[in-house]
Amino acid sequence: MKFRPVQLVFLLPLGFLFSFTWINSIPKQTDSYEEIQSLYKRLLKAEAAGVQVNLELQRALERLANFSTTKVPSTASGQPRQELASSDLPNTLPLPNIFSYLPHLKEHVDGLTPNIVLGQGRRGVSLVLGVPTVRREKQSYLINTLSSLLFSLTPSQCADLLIIIFVAETDVEYVQTVADLLIKSFPMEAGAGLLEVVSPSQSFYPDFSTLHETLGDSKERVKWRTKQTLDFSYLMLYAQDKGKYYVQLEDDIVATTDYYGMMQRYALQQEANPWLFLEFSQLGFIGKMFHTQDLTMIVEFFLMFHKDKPIDWLLDHILWVKVCNPERDQKHCNAQKSLIKRRHKPSLFQHVGLHSSLSGKVQSLKDKDFSKQDLFRAHSNPLAQVSTSLAHYKTHTLGGLYLGRGFFWGLTPVRGDHVTIRLAQPAHVKRYLFRSGSFESHLDKFYNTTVEVLPRNASVSTEVSVGSPPQYIGSDGFIVIGDFQAGVAEGLVDEALQPVSALRLMVNADSDAWVLLSEVRCPPALSLFLALLRANRLLSSSCSLKFDDRRGRK
Repeated sequence: MKFRPVQLVFLLPLGFLFSFTWINSIPKQTDSYEEIQSLYKRLLKAEAAGVQVNLELQRALERLANFSTTKVPSTASGQPRQELASSDLPNTLPLPNIFSYLPHLKEHVDGLTPNIVLGQGRRGVSLVLGVPTVRREKQSYLINTLSSLLFSLTPSQCADLLIIIFVAETDVEYVQTVADLLIKSFPMEAGAGLLEVVSPSQSFYPDFSTLHETLGDSKERVKWRTKQTLDFSYLMLYAQDKGKYYVQLEDDIVATTDYYGMMQRYALQQEANPWLFLEFSQLGFIGKMFHTQDLTMIVEFFLMFHKDKPIDWLLDHILWVKVCNPERDQKHCNAQKSLIKRRHKPSLFQHVGLHSSLSGKVQSLKDKDFSKQDLFRAHSNPLAQVSTSLAHYKTHTLGGLYLGRGFFWGLTPVRGDHVTIRLAQPAHVKRYLFRSGSFESHLDKFYNTTVEVLPRNASVSTEVSVGSPPQYIGSDGFIVIGDFQAGVAEGLVDEALQPVSALRLMVNADSDAWVLLSEVRCPPALSLFLALLRANRLLSSSCSLKFDDRRGRK
């Protein structure tokens, strides 16, 4: 018969009712042989009924275990599709599931429930980045890693991306400390749901003391690599329904500029031919991209052999199983692997961590094909005279940034400090972009700083009303049109303010950190003509830096 878990509610009451009815049916006088024989037959029937009930309970438990690890697909109308499990049919074999590889979870029903500390439940993105992290004895690289990943993203890319930080620790207080640090360091990204922080249940991990030493590794190294495989597998399972592509990273890497755009373009170029994963780094498991629909198969393979080999070796074994012919040589095998494992050059991610998460291990591996991320981005800006009240550090001047030769690094800003760009000729400036901070100096940003413009026509100031974004008249004719959020100020310049004679960044409160300005862009309508001027070196002759050189630090 078809058995449903809800019937469990009725089985025990029926059993008690059956027993009660049977006892009451026993005659008061049981001296005759016939009555004893009747009683014996009834006992046999009760025993058979008990065996049947026990069998039904076992089937129900098996069905509940499979149900907890299997998604029920939906029909076009959104109703759950009815599918038969092996336990719904008589005399069928049980299906394998995660309990087959991690049997201790049978005793811990909450072992597969993730602890979501930070996140907005973002789904349906194009790209999901997985960043596992652990408590390190020496230096933590997590903040620098995330700064590098967030540094060059555009607003549209931020909206189509999810970064999952998997804190592979069961110490709840430590996990919350990591989440609080990320909220403080990246408040805009955390609030928008771009960053998600999760950790495993305390009962997820098995008893590592029972592991056997293999491959000549020490007991501690076997435990470390086994836990790493389980961590990566957990993260992949969590990410599999979040987006289209999943990229495995680590917490001690840096990314090259525009890594997002290059990965997206390369993935689209490869869609014509089937692939298992794309490589954006040649080191270990860093920068491996998968289709999220393939993650279930990949994770199951990892779990089958998580005690036996490191996870990057297991990934290579999947390739061998899928395409290599044991009757052919290694050269043929490698050629077949390259058909479903394609590598992008140059590498987009570099390993920077010196101290491994394995205690006492120093790891100085570097990817020779890595394209280093620039600390600044150059643009063709209009002819201008630039000045600032901020002292610069060494040769990192404002003039060098405006000319596209480097970044500006200023000493600690205080209220009233400014960066001013006075155009050689008033121009129609359509938009502006000022980016502060870098992946190496993620705290050196502009805080409590506004963006102002000076219209050529002074009478415009009296005609401008509060709009979107809010605009109001500042000192000496400048009009505030925006401010810095998470180190970036970006927006459009109202047509009513055109043409513009100058732009200015005004610091409105003392800062606790230096400031690094890595990008300035204020393109005019005649951008092509100005680019030609710059190509003829007219810009450099018209641009100068005005501030007290005695404040510059050597």
